[in-house]
Amino acid sequence: MSGAAELATLDAIGQAELVRRGDVTPRELVDAAIERIEALDPAINAVITRFDERARTEAEEPPPLPGSPLAGVPFLLKDLGSPLAGVRQAGGSRALLENVPAADGELVRRYKRAGLLIVGKTNTPEFGNHSTTEPVAFGPTRNPWALDRTAGGSSGGSAAAVAAGMVPAAHGGDGAGSIRIPASCCGLVGLKPTRGRVPRAPNHELGASLAVEHVLTRTVRDTAAFLDATAGRTAGDAFVAPSTRGPFLAEVGAEPGRLRIGWSAVPPIDATVDPVCVDAARSTAELLASLGHEVEEAAPSFDGKVLLEAMGLVWAASNTAGAATIEARIGRQLRPDELEITTRELVEVGRQMTALDLLRAYDDLAQASRDIAPFFERYDAWLTPTLAQPPLPLGVLNASYGGGLAWWRFDLTFNPWNPIANVAGLPSISLPLAWAADGLPIGSLLTGRFGDEVTLLRLAGQLEKARPWADRRPPAVAG
Repeated sequence: MSGAAELATLDAIGQAELVRRGDVTPRELVDAAIERIEALDPAINAVITRFDERARTEAEEPPPLPGSPLAGVPFLLKDLGSPLAGVRQAGGSRALLENVPAADGELVRRYKRAGLLIVGKTNTPEFGNHSTTEPVAFGPTRNPWALDRTAGGSSGGSAAAVAAGMVPAAHGGDGAGSIRIPASCCGLVGLKPTRGRVPRAPNHELGASLAVEHVLTRTVRDTAAFLDATAGRTAGDAFVAPSTRGPFLAEVGAEPGRLRIGWSAVPPIDATVDPVCVDAARSTAELLASLGHEVEEAAPSFDGKVLLEAMGLVWAASNTAGAATIEARIGRQLRPDELEITTRELVEVGRQMTALDLLRAYDDLAQASRDIAPFFERYDAWLTPTLAQPPLPLGVLNASYGGGLAWWRFDLTFNPWNPIANVAGLPSISLPLAWAADGLPIGSLLTGRFGDEVTLLRLAGQLEKARPWADRRPPAVAG
């Protein structure tokens, strides 16, 4: 197997196995990924920065860990979060087009140690704000399943690239669902790990404790293998996840036992849920019951207003801090045309806040986390739809709705469940277990107890075996 189209049918572990057997070289995998990017990306706009020759040169070097299950595999890095030395990191913003980090982030160092070959960077909304990927700076990323629909955000470029088969896996970050949203929109596996499971250095964690970085993949085993390659504390980490008993990859395919699972399709805020999303979650609940699990309707009890109010204020403060950091770097105030309208609206909210407002918002989030915790003493996992709607048309989720908090509330009507795991620091995974009548993927969301990715990976592996999805391809790129 050596053709670009044939290689695109394999997940990351499958491609790395070809390298270990000597059937292909890492350089051939990189060349095939570049060929697919050149063929597919003009219609999708997932990859905004390419460094083909750099990747080809690195592919000729011996892998740091020859036994890694990911060695030699081409990979894409989201243009937000962990920096890559010497390569622009714009974070989807016109204000950061000249930003070039001098050093790799710790997560990037771990990707390289695993033998991954970074071939480019993917599109993201400005500052990672939106549940869609449509930055003014780089243009919209289009969903490979329907080019007029959103690929999700903020890791939409990464999700679209994987769904289209450009690479088998790509980096993402998740502060309010930004891995799981595009996973649902693009028919992929998207895991948000436990807070502190994956290092965020050199990012400051106390001010961004909602966010965790990981990957988008087509298979559960790839998701687990990437977690093995990247998990573990870094000196000075503010949050550290509990230790696990062995490799995550070994848990995929392991028997989960009979679990108690609560499921709900009622959002924690006032939001209309499309029947196709309800049906997808209900179908997953029925599948889990058929696999021997105890499944019943149940949901954590907490004040959903914290998502609308406290989390919105924290999000606005983060945008304000980001804008202030840019202004300090360039030595002047940002012009209105350098930030998108929703970013400007969030910055304005942040500038009107007091320190006491922010501390109270964090206290409200902490109280919600404590209120959510007892649910996971009774249940091993919680099942919901990933999103309240199928992938929306482009141009909806990045529009102004009259102010920063008004936009935030509108976004939550599309994405009401994912932020809960960010508030509580819980692991949460979106799985592509359903497709709508028009062919759009619909995700089901499983959230687990703090530190317990093992149960989620076992469940996900069991569901993947019962209802496989990896062979599905968007019609526009199939073959």
